[in-house]
Amino acid sequence: MTLASRILKRAIDLLGSVAALLLLSPLLAVLALWIRCNSRGPALFRQERAGRHAAPFILYKFRTMRTDTDPFGDSPAAAEDPRLTSLGRRLRESSLDELPQLWNVLRGDMSLIGPRPLYLSQVRDFTPRQRRRLEVRPGLTGLAQLAGRGELPHAEKLELDVQYVENASLWLDLKILFRTVTHVFRRRQIYQKWS
Repeated sequence: MTLASRILKRAIDLLGSVAALLLLSPLLAVLALWIRCNSRGPALFRQERAGRHAAPFILYKFRTMRTDTDPFGDSPAAAEDPRLTSLGRRLRESSLDELPQLWNVLRGDMSLIGPRPLYLSQVRDFTPRQRRRLEVRPGLTGLAQLAGRGELPHAEKLELDVQYVENASLWLDLKILFRTVTHVFRRRQIYQKWS
């Protein structure tokens, strides 16, 4: 991306996150209250993740798992995972658990479009090619989420992330954004596989 494109991308992130947070604020409040009533613990889940150039930041999500689970364990591989709360299962299937990350986008930790943010420990194991995914801000959605969401093997996700970096453009971002909307409504390929 050119400098002008990067500036425009950031402007779109700012406008998009502010508009979405304002528009969705009633839904965010209802979900937070519902989570608190559904299971013991906070409504929000905070976790350190790797941002651009592997800089650590705190990622926000709605909590979907019980509070006695390992926060750095593998993501649930099935809807029947006992670590998930009953509401958490529905939040994951609808991707509503990701909405608090709009705050990360507003802060500049993330972008609307880009590779999903991973644990700092995962970044340390990257090959030199895989490290290219760290050249951009992580995003709410990206190529890997469209290609298989949770069902792609980890190595394939990383390769798609690198392909995004190599072909990044505002036009590609727009296509990913529109395809994400339809993909989420289908509720397919949700749970993560680490093969």
